[in-house]
Amino acid sequence: MTAASETRGRDGAPPRLRPPAHRVAPRAVVHWAIDYLLAWGLAFALALGAAAWLEGARWDGLPDWAQGRLWWLPALVGAAGLATVLVAPAWRYRVHRWEVSADVVYTRTGWFAREWLLVPVSRIQTVDTEQGLVERLLGLATLQINTASHAGSSQVAGLPVDVATRLAAELARRAHDLRDDAT
Repeated sequence: MTAASETRGRDGAPPRLRPPAHRVAPRAVVHWAIDYLLAWGLAFALALGAAAWLEGARWDGLPDWAQGRLWWLPALVGAAGLATVLVAPAWRYRVHRWEVSADVVYTRTGWFAREWLLVPVSRIQTVDTEQGLVERLLGLATLQINTASHAGSSQVAGLPVDVATRLAAELARRAHDLRDDAT
């Protein structure tokens, strides 16, 4: 049997990972929308300022075609920002999932390309909970799981604080117990 055939399912198709069992908290949609709104609001303000400055300066370095279209930049940035704020948080909520089993932490993230990450509990070195200002206002936290390998580290954003705290304590205890068994 070849290595390629060993990774095939019974019907000859490549095996498919099932989605992790849990979604993040629905309040995460609000958190992500606020984050995008703040970032795109800053980008819009910068584009608006640049257009006003360039128009007021009558800068000769601009091509003729751009002279009459300076205000297109803030309009385009504003439209892209509005579309992102309205679409991205709901899309992200549909995709982002997590699950903790007896021996692995399983997450799925991504936008266009999906990333499935399985972190063995035995490889966990530290587990942290983090809260930014918006997360704190919404009662959310991010669970940060670190291994010796950057590629093996994972995070689960948008968890209720009590869930993130409980998971962090449980994972730290289980990782400690597994390391003690290995020595």
